[in-house]
Amino acid sequence: MALLNIGSAMVLFIALTTGGCLHHLHYTINTPLVLSLLFFNNLNILIALCEICLGLHILRIKDDYAKLLTKYKGNEFGAAVAFLTKPLGVTELLDGRVWSGMWSTYALYDPSYQNHESFGFFIDFGNGMSTIPPSILINLAIVYPTKLSPLIVGCVGIAMYWQVMYGTIIYLLSFCFNRRYEGRGFWELTLFVGFSNSLWFFFPIVGIYASYCMLRDGNMSVFGQV
Repeated sequence: MALLNIGSAMVLFIALTTGGCLHHLHYTINTPLVLSLLFFNNLNILIALCEICLGLHILRIKDDYAKLLTKYKGNEFGAAVAFLTKPLGVTELLDGRVWSGMWSTYALYDPSYQNHESFGFFIDFGNGMSTIPPSILINLAIVYPTKLSPLIVGCVGIAMYWQVMYGTIIYLLSFCFNRRYEGRGFWELTLFVGFSNSLWFFFPIVGIYASYCMLRDGNMSVFGQV
């Protein structure tokens, strides 16, 4: 019997990784900034793993998308709920084919995600391949602020956070320019396209600010009183 579904597994991953980092902190933190960065970095790691699945299983995603389109055309919200509530067995937790369902479902809102020639496909696959190490590095800098170079962490942070924010801006412009919002419900678009993508706009602003402070101050004091 499955104890988790897709949605609860995602929440559990973020809770465990963020909680694990907080457990190892031994200084007075700048709570809003540190919590924001840990939450976003761990969310980004999770989605980056899914973005790698996007690249590795694009042909499966194309096939799943065609089936979902037939079953859920006009009821895209139902497809999203079905995916998030899909039961997960222990052996499926690390199965990239299962997690690739995220993209065949999202493709109902934006078909570019089942097209390996599109910008949406490549920007996300590229982010998946490139942003996990920087996210881990910044988490380590938060947990062990005296062990890492603020120059290196600050430069890497600015590069990564700008990369994901810029990619989000261009993606949303592409989504609107190509009128992919037509025929979609307002609240569905707001939740599954607007809100989800906005996380990769607003949180990177916090990350860029923290990275700038590291470079300006030459230390990690932006995270709190070490």
